Amino acid sequence: MPFREVNSKMVEATVQPGAKIFSQRGAMLAYKGDVSFTPNLQGGQGGLASMIGRRVAGEATPLMTVEGSGTVLFGHGGHHIQVIGLSGDTLFVEADRLLAFDGTLRQGTMFMGSQGGVMGMVRGQVSGQGLFTTTLQGHGAAAVMAHGGVIEVPITPQRPVHVDPQAYVAHHGDVRNKLSTALGWRDMVGRGSGEAFQLELSGTGSVFVQASEDKL
Repeated sequence: MPFREVNSKMVEATVQPGAKIFSQRGAMLAYKGDVSFTPNLQGGQGGLASMIGRRVAGEATPLMTVEGSGTVLFGHGGHHIQVIGLSGDTLFVEADRLLAFDGTLRQGTMFMGSQGGVMGMVRGQVSGQGLFTTTLQGHGAAAVMAHGGVIEVPITPQRPVHVDPQAYVAHHGDVRNKLSTALGWRDMVGRGSGEAFQLELSGTGSVFVQASEDKL
């Protein structure tokens, strides 16, 4: 894993010859060694077709390629950072939450409406996250950003997890999601919290939840 959490808002990446790291442009805070930073026009390991798909989906956050030999400190906007390791599975995360990721991971885009049909589309409208999401697949690690810190909640077939759509950060594993309503008597009399919808995740994996309902 090339990333080491320095504190809650900064990560250090080890850059080795022959390997690449991709990061959001402007996320480099400091570096040591012989390291180069170049704009990435194809957006990671997905290639040109993947880049076009992400632009059409609105998931084309500008990236830069980091290469050479040394260490780099990454951070952005004072957001909290969580390092997530992948062992052949797929991480689903919004593009603007990706701070940096291992160049060994293949980047793509997925239409979230395909997980839950019409309700999946409604989820995109309610959460403000859009109908598409970025995927990272393979063996490696990614550093994602969130407000107020992140907790990882396990998802098991016996225990699905319900998340406020605004607090959702990312998930991985063999997981399906759908939007469900949570109307109760408090909502009916106008004393509810406004959380009339919940994102239900079921299957096997985990979901990362931030301690805030704010978008980045």
